[in-house]
Amino acid sequence: MSDETRDAPTAPAGPAPPAATAPGADPSAAGQPAASGAPSQQELAVRSALETVMDPEINLSVIDLGLIREIRFLDPPKTLIRMMLTTPFCPYAPQMIADVKQAVTSVVPQECEVEIMPDAWSPDLMPDPGLLGFSY
Repeated sequence: MSDETRDAPTAPAGPAPPAATAPGADPSAAGQPAASGAPSQQELAVRSALETVMDPEINLSVIDLGLIREIRFLDPPKTLIRMMLTTPFCPYAPQMIADVKQAVTSVVPQECEVEIMPDAWSPDLMPDPGLLGFSY
């Protein structure tokens, strides 16, 4: 198996962080993206599962809102999700974190850690801000 097929690159929605490796991958290949730069099947499955996690106030998924900023697969096996909240003191944060963990572990059966980033959210971070129902 080549190094390209063993790496599990990340596809953050923001600035490019260092790439992570899949469990069992060659640690010396860490930080080297796959030749294609495309997300791994594992990451695509996680993103698809996260489409079901909704922000209860806005009624859009954490993916549609651009809240998921990074997905990393660490060794020892753990999935790290770095996400933002739409407001700093979101009352639904504990439930959304639990929903994210449940969605991720349903497709990648390993421990999942959710890290809340302190950055301010803006509709500019959304793949399609028009989903909010008004011109932004």
